[in-house]
Amino acid sequence: MIAAPEIPSEFSYTQDTDTRFSSDTDFSEDPDGRGANSAKGKGGKKGKKAAGEKGKGGKGAGRINGHHQENGMENMMLFEVVKLGRSAMQSVVDDWIESYKHDRDVALLDLINFFIQCSGCKANTVVTDGEMFRNMQNSEIIRRMTEEFDEDSGDYPLTIAGPQWKKFKSSFCEFILVLVRQCQYSIIYDEYMMDTVISLLTGLSDSQVRAFRHTSTLAAMKLMTALVNVALNLSINMDNTQRQYEAERNKMVAKRANDRLELLLQKRKELQENQDEIENMMNAIFKGVFVHRYRDSIAEIRAICIEEIGVWMKLYSDAFLNDSYLKYVGWTMHDKQGEVRLKCLTALQGLYYNRELNARLELFTSRFKDRIVSMTLDKEYDVAVQAIKLLTLVLNSTDEVLTPEDCESVYHLVYSAHRPVAVAAGEFLYKKLFSQREPEEEGAPKRRGRQSPNANLIKTTVFFFLESELHEHAAYLVDSLWECGAELLKDWECMISLLLDDPLPGEEALTDRQETALIEIMLCTVRQAAECHPPVGRGTGKRVMTAKEKKTQLDDRTRMTELFAVALPPLLAKYAVDAEKVTNLLQLPQFFDLEIYTTGRLEKHLESLLRQIREIVEKHTDTEVLESCSKTYHALCNEEFTIFNRVDIARSQLLDELVDKFNRLLEDFLQEGEDADEDDAYQVLSTLKRITAFHNAHDLSGWDLFTSNFKLLNTGIENGDMPEQIVIHSLQCTHYVILWHLAKSSEGSSRKAFTILCDLLLIFSHQMVSGSREHLESLIYSPEDSLQSELLSFILNHVFIDQDDDTNSTDGQQDDEAVKIEALHKRRNLLAAYCKLIIYCVVEMKTGADIFKQYMRYYNDYGDIIKETMSKTRQIDKIQCAKTLILSLQQLFNEMLSELGHGFDRSSSAFCGIKELARRFSLTFGLDQVKTRDAIAMLHKDGIEFAFKDPSPQGEGGPPLNLAFLDILSEFSSKLMRQDKRTVLFILNSLQAGGDDDTMSVMSGYSSRGSSIRSKKAKPPAAAESSSSSEVWQQSMQTPVMMPSPHLTSTAMRDPKRGRDDSYMGVYPLPHDQQQQQQHSQVTWMLAQRQQEEARQQQERAMNYAKLRTNLQHAIRRGTGLMEEDEEPIVEDVMMSSEGRMDDLNEGMDFDTMDIDLPPSKNRRERSELKPDYFDPASIMDESVRGASLCAAHSG
Repeated sequence: MIAAPEIPSEFSYTQDTDTRFSSDTDFSEDPDGRGANSAKGKGGKKGKKAAGEKGKGGKGAGRINGHHQENGMENMMLFEVVKLGRSAMQSVVDDWIESYKHDRDVALLDLINFFIQCSGCKANTVVTDGEMFRNMQNSEIIRRMTEEFDEDSGDYPLTIAGPQWKKFKSSFCEFILVLVRQCQYSIIYDEYMMDTVISLLTGLSDSQVRAFRHTSTLAAMKLMTALVNVALNLSINMDNTQRQYEAERNKMVAKRANDRLELLLQKRKELQENQDEIENMMNAIFKGVFVHRYRDSIAEIRAICIEEIGVWMKLYSDAFLNDSYLKYVGWTMHDKQGEVRLKCLTALQGLYYNRELNARLELFTSRFKDRIVSMTLDKEYDVAVQAIKLLTLVLNSTDEVLTPEDCESVYHLVYSAHRPVAVAAGEFLYKKLFSQREPEEEGAPKRRGRQSPNANLIKTTVFFFLESELHEHAAYLVDSLWECGAELLKDWECMISLLLDDPLPGEEALTDRQETALIEIMLCTVRQAAECHPPVGRGTGKRVMTAKEKKTQLDDRTRMTELFAVALPPLLAKYAVDAEKVTNLLQLPQFFDLEIYTTGRLEKHLESLLRQIREIVEKHTDTEVLESCSKTYHALCNEEFTIFNRVDIARSQLLDELVDKFNRLLEDFLQEGEDADEDDAYQVLSTLKRITAFHNAHDLSGWDLFTSNFKLLNTGIENGDMPEQIVIHSLQCTHYVILWHLAKSSEGSSRKAFTILCDLLLIFSHQMVSGSREHLESLIYSPEDSLQSELLSFILNHVFIDQDDDTNSTDGQQDDEAVKIEALHKRRNLLAAYCKLIIYCVVEMKTGADIFKQYMRYYNDYGDIIKETMSKTRQIDKIQCAKTLILSLQQLFNEMLSELGHGFDRSSSAFCGIKELARRFSLTFGLDQVKTRDAIAMLHKDGIEFAFKDPSPQGEGGPPLNLAFLDILSEFSSKLMRQDKRTVLFILNSLQAGGDDDTMSVMSGYSSRGSSIRSKKAKPPAAAESSSSSEVWQQSMQTPVMMPSPHLTSTAMRDPKRGRDDSYMGVYPLPHDQQQQQQHSQVTWMLAQRQQEEARQQQERAMNYAKLRTNLQHAIRRGTGLMEEDEEPIVEDVMMSSEGRMDDLNEGMDFDTMDIDLPPSKNRRERSELKPDYFDPASIMDESVRGASLCAAHSG
């Protein structure tokens, strides 16, 4: 028996490698474990059993098909057991091995069927029994698999979605790995199981059926990975055996055990023979599968190959980590699919992570470094992230590989909007620029401030920020470095020292530009620590912080408050005249923990801060500085903290002085009139700027600023000589006054605001440019859909309500008629304000559907307003008005269906109410049918399409869901002209016979001219009669193309179906006998149903309806324009074209087919011959392989 390997402590095995014996070891028959090799001669091959010797022996007790009868899985095939995944994979493999020992033909047949079923074929349809299996060649098996495969669906286990198949791929791969591991001591060397499996998988991997190619490639690659594990195990055993042999041989002759030496020599020989066997197997898989499939036309198959070769090189680097295999990864980095490129990078990361392997990667790095650098700008973000991480690993291994240009191409990615890319680039930047720190002497006190080791690193950050020329993206730079350099970025004590303290002797002081950049970076670090989320534009949404992150956030806020509460006043005093620096510094208190001012006894520093802010307000007129001061006061004026009273007093004193000064200056300025000089205007403007900035964040209603600003604006209107900037800031201040009043407004104020908003929308609508005022065109404002929806919702919630629900008539006065009349008057004003927007086309006319449908219910309150609105909209656009009316009826009908269901009673009050509303709508069209002809026709068109749009809830042959809507639509039929009635009847008959919704559109002439031309171009002879009928409407009416039906605003409805494509041939005529059956029109059918005819007649009509529909469908299918061409069978190219693939790989070379040559034992001499450079195209061209690949490509 093969001795258990002596495993080094640093070597990691896969699962269960610590087991000394495998399930394929038979102790009763071969206690030494060498029975598998007993038939081998010296240098000879192991012989196979004859056909008659196979499988002599019954199945084990308690087993069926070699599997345990447990968990209700009796008589299950191997595929079913793996698919269910209920049993441990090792026990499944052990059961199969036990079955293989009893009858290896039956067990192997089960294994072959396993791979066949995994490829998408049904069980026992390809190979039914052992006799057939023994007599069939692999090509015959694959041919029968291709015949059995369902090409229509194209699904197979590796791609089928659903919870049952979710874990199948992982179970499939695990089964192969465990199978080889459990068979590694005997079965894999019997030249039967592995030869059969490898031969089958190689044949399947060359199939043109994607399912076979995908499944067999995955199986072959996992089989190769398992064999690599076995080869590695054998290599370790050979080294251990060689070491034991050398130790025994070096003993003295008296102590030397010759028997042990012979045993060790025999064991080493067996191990060498086993290693040769494994080499042959791996060569067969590599040459037969990998070298063809790594450039397969399917990206997923290529990705599998690259992923596994990365595993081989990492697992057994002595054998696989050389240029012969690395070249495949390098070539495939040029793949067109991001999935494959990603696998290349992840495979290389596993290699570069181990610094011991760097020497073997030097040639590969020098050849493909430029490609890796370019992949940092890959269009797939995942690929770009992994490329940057790979370059970081390269940087860790050696600093000489990447040039400054290579590094700069990664540096700028810290400003990327995609956060994973930026974070990866930030880690690269940190490793390159900030990993070198000054060593601290042991025992020496920790240096702080300017003497801190972080001082130079912070300066380096500032220099990098300035040199990048993207100064407005400091927040992005900080966020990129936060995960790897948070300790550096949170050294606020050092930053403060760099800004306040004098430079050390020999140290160069920061320039003004560098100080500005440092303050901006410092502010960004404070914000990042306090908010704990990425900056705007880079975040992916809020996430729940962990307990550790919350604690870190609290600690950081406490520490920053203690530092900056003391340092901020001196910083403001030093940079008081610099607007940009002051603006950033004033934002710091927004992130403070204000309780620290009290608990830390820092009140004197608070007084100093308030004093500095007051001085800054008095010195500056820049809007950004003033708004920062305003926001700082707002942050400090928090009633939850004890410092509120102190800050509120300081704020009130400042505002009192500003308002008093403004009123005094304004009075003098207005009195001087035209005599006012520029200095007076500047004083008024600067004071007004300060007040406006504070009014943005603070409620200044107590200072009555509206009166002063109104006087100022009124004077400007009268005289016309007011400076523009004063007018702008006065308007802005007045705007804030209104907003603060609205914020404190009640329900009555919101109604008033609604009225004002409607008036403003009307004023700034397109009506503004009428009367030769085109210069005002830039002021035109059209409300967005969201604003229109909010306005309509306000009307529905505040106007169309019951009298008792009106919140404005409370206070115990519900019974007072005067109060009710007043409330109704206010609601009528709201409705009138909104209806004006509809009449003047400020909002879309279709929004009036929600208003019109309330006509009957609120007729006494708003009937006159709604009726007048309908009249005005009809004068603007008759067609669109008709579409809006029918839309309102459709909304009510859908609301009724949602409440009563499709089996409602037509005598119900809801249905009768809708029908009465339709009758009222029809009366508004008047008596002149010629004028309203177009509108009535469009109304019928939309109504009929709605009635037949949804299928019957009763299934095939039943009436459509909205069929009862025709009863409502019939209220408008009296407005139709006689020739139009015939067209409507013809359309109803066509729809009853199974025509689709577009019949009306094709016949009515409301389709585009192109539709008419199309219907005339390619009509079959059988459609001639229908064609002539469809032109009736076009000849009788010359109506232009109308607008599309409006979407519903309150009730969800499907959009009207689009017209047919160019292949539509119109409605096919029915045979004469079917036309006679169609005389019962849809309207007749509807009226008969309403009269409750006998059940027998209803059933007969339903059967006729289904028969007509079926016959028409058959007639349509016989046409040439409505049937799609038969799909091509699912057959894909096995290989990409050689020329295109070589261009894609950007290497101009074909693959190599070298043999897998495992390295010699560590104690054996090194090979004397050097391998050629496999990146040299001349060294890898193999004519036989090239010819085979070209043949395969052409045949594919």
